[in-house]
Formats: sequence, structure tokens, C-alpha cells
Amino acid sequence: MILDNTRSLLATLALSLLVTGTSLANTATGKVVGGKVSEHPDWFKESFLDIAEDVDEAAEAGKHVILFMHLNGCPYCYKMTEENFKRAPYKDFIQQNFDVIAINIRGDREVALNEETNLTEKQLAARLRVLYTPTVVFLNQQNKVVARIDGYRSVPDFKHVLDYVQEKAYLETSLAKFVDARKQAVYSFREHPQIERVTNLKSVANKPLAVIFEDKSCLDCNALHDGHLKRPEVRAVLDKFTFVRLDALSDERIIDVEGNATTPRAYAEKLGLVYRPGIVLFDRGREVTRISSSLYTYHFEEVLRYVGERHYEQYPESFYDYLDVRTAEITASGQDVDLSK
Repeated sequence: MILDNTRSLLATLALSLLVTGTSLANTATGKVVGGKVSEHPDWFKESFLDIAEDVDEAAEAGKHVILFMHLNGCPYCYKMTEENFKRAPYKDFIQQNFDVIAINIRGDREVALNEETNLTEKQLAARLRVLYTPTVVFLNQQNKVVARIDGYRSVPDFKHVLDYVQEKAYLETSLAKFVDARKQAVYSFREHPQIERVTNLKSVANKPLAVIFEDKSCLDCNALHDGHLKRPEVRAVLDKFTFVRLDALSDERIIDVEGNATTPRAYAEKLGLVYRPGIVLFDRGREVTRISSSLYTYHFEEVLRYVGERHYEQYPESFYDYLDVRTAEITASGQDVDLSK
């Protein structure tokens, strides 16, 4: 879901209205609820937003820079701040090896990336093609992006990314390969009545196709099966898809949506899909969007609906253009929209 759009990231309209305490429309009787605001730890760097200078200072201390790109009221930003930065067992490790700088993706503070590039926080978000919040960007000592995650990551998953950067493994391998090499078996593949076995994805790619990548070390797969995939509303939307599961560590021969012979392992690597369970949504032979982080119920269901009901044809610029309209419809009907359950 990497699209160059900053107008309505993470249902910006809904979240901004949530923060100001106003309704989506004067006639709406429902409310948008569930937005959460967390204060960043006091050890986040108080930066003047001269990123090149920040990188130089970090390099002198043997550190990397983290850009924590967040949005006020974003429940995923709240969850990651509280769990991964404030309470995680490795918070001392972060402080010792990283300088963390908070960037508000809707903010107007001026950011100097280097001597030639000055732009606002929101312009930086556009330049970095930020879609999900939080987006966490890791910079090396040459002020180059060496790793990035889009959306919330669990405490164990985020530690893999921290280790990848701190060890400078990016000089030798990809994040996906680094994480795969460290995985341990904690998950057994679950049955699901809507999952079909398809090895030739091209044969079913002209209609909505949902490909879920799981593997033996998937920490969030059980939660997905016990949660979203059991909900009748989600199953109703999934009926519009061919729903296929691939073992992201398998070397079985398959045909991808473009007709290339490959394997699930190589295909996940080609797609740059590190998160498990990652769900890539295709239609008419191309990827439309993907779920590559942990989502709450409302966003999970509506991402599926965006592709399964082909709303992307009416709102091709961004999923969030569709979501703004959908949110307004629901609240106008008298129902609340909960962003964090």
C-alpha cells in the first residue's frame, strides 16, 4: 500500500476531527472514537530538525538515527510508543544505539534533510511516501535510509529490526533475509474454510485475490485467525476474494500473478514483505494494496472491502479517500466508528 499521497493518511479527517472533538458532519449522530495520544519518552532527541547534523552527532557516538513518523490521535502510534519505546525490555538498548526523532506527518516545522533540501514535516512525509503511521525510518551514518517499517510492530518483531540496523547487517543482506534467519518455530498453520490451495496465482489474478504470507515463526498469526478471520463481517468480505495462503519460507514451485515461476520464499522477498502475517491484495493482475502491519478491526475490514468491492476504482489515489467517505456514511447512519478495537 505504498502510494504517493498525503492528503488523508490514516483517515486524517477522522482523526483530526476526533482530536478537536467535532463531528464528521453536522448531521452525523455517530462518533469517531478510539483515538489515543501518547507523550513521547523524554529521552527522544530534542532535535532542531537539521537531520544531517543529527546524523553526524549520532555517528560520533556510534549510533544510528530513527525518524519516528507519527500522527496525533493515531492509535497505532500510541501502541508502539507505549509498548516499544516506553515499556519494552530493550528500551535501554534503543537509547544506547539510536537517537530517536519524532516527526509529525501533518506538522509544519521545517526539516533540513541536508544542505540542499529544506521542507516541512508534511512534505517530508510525502517525500518518504509515508502511508501508515507510525512509519519508522532508520538512517545510517551517511544519512541514507537503511531500513523502514510501515505501521505497528510487536515488541519481538521490532527488536529484529533494531538488531538488523545496530549490527549494520544492511551492508550484507536484506531485512527480510536477516529476520528469516533468526526465526524459530512458534506457529502451526491453521485451517480456514475460505483458504484455497492455488499454486498458479496468475490463473486467478484477474479477480480480487488475497494472498496471505505466514510462516512457522509468525507471532501474530494465531491472533489473526482467532480474531479478524473469525468475524462474520470479515468472512463476508473475503467471499469476494480468492483467498490463498503461502508459506513464506517454502521453496515449493509456484507461478506468481505475472506468470513468473518462483517460490513463496522468493516471492515474499521480491515483494519486500517482511511482516507476518502479511496480506497482499491483487485485482486484474496487479497489486492494489497490502496489509503489512497489525491493524485494528475497522481498518482491517475496510482495506479488504476497498479491493474486494473494487472501491479502489472510484478512489484510485488513496485507500484513505475511500475511508473518509465510508466513515462519514457510517457515522451519518448513527453508528460509531471505533479506530482502536
